[in-house]
Amino acid sequence: MTETASAPTATSESVEEFATRARKWLAENMPSIDPANPPEHDRGEDEPWQRARELQKKLYEGGFAGICFPREYGGLGLPIAYQKAFNNESRNYELPIILNTPTFTICAATILDTGSEEQKQQHISGALRGDEVLVQLLSEPSGGSDLAGVITRADRKGDKWVINGAKTWSTSAFAADYGLMLARTDWDVPKHEGLTMFLVPINSEGITLRRIKQVNGSVEFCEEFFDNLELGDDAVVGEVNGGWHVASRQLYHERRAVGGGSEFASGIGAEGKSDVPIDYVALLEATGQADSERAQEAAGRALVHRAVREQLIDHVYHGVLDGALPPAAGSIIRVTHADVHHLEFDTVLSLTGSSGVVDAGDDMIRYGERYLSRQAAALGGGTTEIARNIIGERVLGFPREHAADRGVPFNQVKRNKS
Repeated sequence: MTETASAPTATSESVEEFATRARKWLAENMPSIDPANPPEHDRGEDEPWQRARELQKKLYEGGFAGICFPREYGGLGLPIAYQKAFNNESRNYELPIILNTPTFTICAATILDTGSEEQKQQHISGALRGDEVLVQLLSEPSGGSDLAGVITRADRKGDKWVINGAKTWSTSAFAADYGLMLARTDWDVPKHEGLTMFLVPINSEGITLRRIKQVNGSVEFCEEFFDNLELGDDAVVGEVNGGWHVASRQLYHERRAVGGGSEFASGIGAEGKSDVPIDYVALLEATGQADSERAQEAAGRALVHRAVREQLIDHVYHGVLDGALPPAAGSIIRVTHADVHHLEFDTVLSLTGSSGVVDAGDDMIRYGERYLSRQAAALGGGTTEIARNIIGERVLGFPREHAADRGVPFNQVKRNKS
């Protein structure tokens, strides 16, 4: 599904034989867990990321890292059926699932599509070995949902690019080695035409990183301030002033990743206890509603939507793969993910009632705590409103929404002044 990915590697090993070999290796090398009660961790802490790097190194050394990434960049170059087989076998084992998003499913996939050969060799291979964590540096304090309106600037001075500006809501940037950063390199052309994507070492001189505390107490998100950060030409991903193409591929991969439809994700278990799918049977029993038809109907509705989403992921993936659907159809998965996520947490809070928001010692408060992050599903990969526009315009062929700045040089576009 990528533009530059190599064709799947020919192999004499069947999917079943691969699964058998994976089963044996996992049992001998990876820590076992109860998938219904996995180890808890906070993505805003350092320890889970260090643990993930160690587990990723094990996968790489065992020959099970990057199953769908090309062999020349450290992967196995196999079709998605092999990744799914591995996922099924790995349900009862601890995996570095925290690395899937954004490192593998978004950043490494984007570099695979648009990066130079040297960037692919270094960063895809580095991530698969567990040596690198990659993140996105896209959103800006003044940007809202208009990614093409970035004002972080990259000015050419001698043989260097000098970066000044700010990024925000950067997922896991504190734990990363490199970030894909979009900056403006030409102010005299329309906004989409004057952008360039850079690969930025996070620990560079000239970058100040700060944590953002969320309503649930997590400090996973970060903001970055660039003060005369210097980069060479080897940091450019794609072409100078061709950054919108790179960003578009990046968003394409992000929407698929958020919706659960990326072939580059490894493992399908929850990242931690707070990520485990809701067990409605256990919930109804715990709340004394096991015999309530109303509660059963609400839980059943949520489960049906969950099942439909899983089938839709497979349908859209293969539809894009065989050309029956355009790549923009990945936004269908993205919208469905948000809708189902919202339905599930609206349902669970309704079923738990006051015990979901007041700690009564019955452990129901954990559902209320998860509800605090409900809206994140409508923001990741671009807002749901943006995703619906993409579906309408690029999948269904509806007329484009009016934009007053379309075709206008960016230095002439009216913007709010701080």
